[in-house]
Amino acid sequence: MPTTPTRDAVRERYAAAARSHLTGDASPCCSGSRSGGEPDPITVGLYERTDSPSDAALAASLGCGNPTALADLSPGEDVLDLGSGGGLDVLLSARRVGPTGTATGLDMTDEMLELARRNQAEAGIANARFVRGRIEAIPLDDASVDVVISNCVINLSADKDAVIREAHRVLRPDGRFAVADVVLLRGIPDALRGIVGLWTGCISGALLDTAYVERLTAVGFTDASVEITRTYGRDDLHRLSGLVGDQLPHGWTLEQVVDALDGSFASAFVRASKPAEQ
Repeated sequence: MPTTPTRDAVRERYAAAARSHLTGDASPCCSGSRSGGEPDPITVGLYERTDSPSDAALAASLGCGNPTALADLSPGEDVLDLGSGGGLDVLLSARRVGPTGTATGLDMTDEMLELARRNQAEAGIANARFVRGRIEAIPLDDASVDVVISNCVINLSADKDAVIREAHRVLRPDGRFAVADVVLLRGIPDALRGIVGLWTGCISGALLDTAYVERLTAVGFTDASVEITRTYGRDDLHRLSGLVGDQLPHGWTLEQVVDALDGSFASAFVRASKPAEQ
């Protein structure tokens, strides 16, 4: 399938982040940072360092939540992480499901897969694997996993309906969809949705919280819900302003962009269940 400008931009942004960690020259990638390297407001403070099986995987985490805590994993379960990046959530999941379970990471970026496998080797975790592919076309069999997790990735997809359909397909009956994502709390101007820097920064590609529930329900999920975990105001938006760069829409100032986005987005836990077979 041909790539799209958005997908190419997302892949290159995450490839650059992975290369920086592989070469030891890591710098924040998504969702940005203040000058001077201050942590960005979306990715900071999501995990306890003592919980991580790999310091390198923790350092490379670019998410907006901790889906492994959300999913309430049990020994023996098979887990799939959509857009697994540096592998932190896969490694945490593998440890929670134990030797009788498995954790699979899916990512479209070769550099991220290389980084994840290196982090897996460092952690010495055997029941994890990382595969290449797109979250819109998951290369796994029907009804092959118990839990689908993801961390600030589905909002980056230009075809979220395909992602949700695929998640439903690969889940077993009684399976669980448990992801961390960025959601919109109200609409944003169309002019801002075209800014690639905001898309790869996890804002302008996000769904409305109500639309997320509607799309999950439409493909057959039940008990769909969105739980807001962190909201963002003007100070946070100024920290993220480096993502806009020179891509301001014609006639817009940076302060107008901040005004338009103030209070419009949040990090959230998104949950749903696949019904048992009748």
